[in-house]
Amino acid sequence: MTQRPFVDYYEALQLSPSASQETLERVYRLLAKRYHPDNQTSGDATRFADVLEAFTVLSDAEKRAAYDVQYDENRSATWKVFDQTTAGDGRAEDRQLFHGILSLLYVARRRDPRAGGLGAINLEKMLGCPQQHLEFPLWYLRQRGWIETLDTGQMAITVEGIEKLSNQELSLPPDRLLPEFTSPSASVSLPGQPNGSTIS
Repeated sequence: MTQRPFVDYYEALQLSPSASQETLERVYRLLAKRYHPDNQTSGDATRFADVLEAFTVLSDAEKRAAYDVQYDENRSATWKVFDQTTAGDGRAEDRQLFHGILSLLYVARRRDPRAGGLGAINLEKMLGCPQQHLEFPLWYLRQRGWIETLDTGQMAITVEGIEKLSNQELSLPPDRLLPEFTSPSASVSLPGQPNGSTIS
């Protein structure tokens, strides 16, 4: 029997993993009403079932705690942009890191425009790269004005960084992006932008 693929319940409810119980319930009611099969305008039985399943797990404190452990493990594996064995001193590896960091910070900012950022530890896990290999690229991206440090201490992409990234092919699987950026291919480009560009 094959194991069922991991399901991102936070993505199903369009929520941050740090969302409160009150927010969870409010968003669930909104989405359940939208996707309920009886809704003639936007009813969708499959989406409704996904939303209901996600809410059933995340609304139970014990189930949510157990799920969060799996979520963190899966996210670390899914969001790795490259194998840490390739992290060397070469210019190609640096460009790959610049690209990966901007891609991850773009998604975080897209989900939370005001305070969407990631800490160094999260970046280290998601990129599969030791912290010492991140010091130079983070310094470089700050100096170029493509990332900034928020009041929370987390790093976030700037407007300049988004504009720079808009010329790039996002280094993330399509299922990590919001629906408007979804593509059946292994990589996703921002709308209207060419593929294959590199940061110079």
